[in-house]
Amino acid sequence: MELYDAGGRRKYVSRPERERLIQHVEKLDRTQRTLVMTLIYSGCRLSEALNLRTKHVEIDERRLIFQSLKKRRKGVYRAVPVPKELVYALDLVHGVREAERRGRDENLWSMHRATAWRIVSGAMAEAKIEGPQASPKGLRHGFAVHAVSSSVPLNLVQKWLGHVQLSTTAIYADAMGDEEKAIAEKMWAEPGGEGAG
Repeated sequence: MELYDAGGRRKYVSRPERERLIQHVEKLDRTQRTLVMTLIYSGCRLSEALNLRTKHVEIDERRLIFQSLKKRRKGVYRAVPVPKELVYALDLVHGVREAERRGRDENLWSMHRATAWRIVSGAMAEAKIEGPQASPKGLRHGFAVHAVSSSVPLNLVQKWLGHVQLSTTAIYADAMGDEEKAIAEKMWAEPGGEGAG
């Protein structure tokens, strides 16, 4: 797995792109909005999001429980902490607490993977995100880069993404984060604090 394609183009969504997408999803219908927001804030695979059930939304703990679908055996789950706004939106739109109260367990989204992919890539196009990162996988990579850039320990990022090997997760440490940019700015700053220009 690489962070750049054969032409050197970034395969992950950057912070400004993610912020534009978050602003744009407000224009989507409620069900589409929660799907895209789940991908942005959890780093899950598209198929894992589509497999998410009402019982896997833990509102009070503010986490989602994903079945890791790339494992050779079934029944491997991982918990991913998410913002409270996301779990509240999932409850509001998909009736998580109501389903629990009635003893029901349902998929949050009942759509084909191709339909979900079109929704996500369409929202990204509307947010002017173009290139190899303009896909659900670009959101997953962007989540990981953002987590590592935010000083989340690699072993937690590994757990949240469902990677078996830490070496797979370590690739995200190669992305230039805010700290690295700040160090580079100091390196090129002229004496007296003004940047070279």
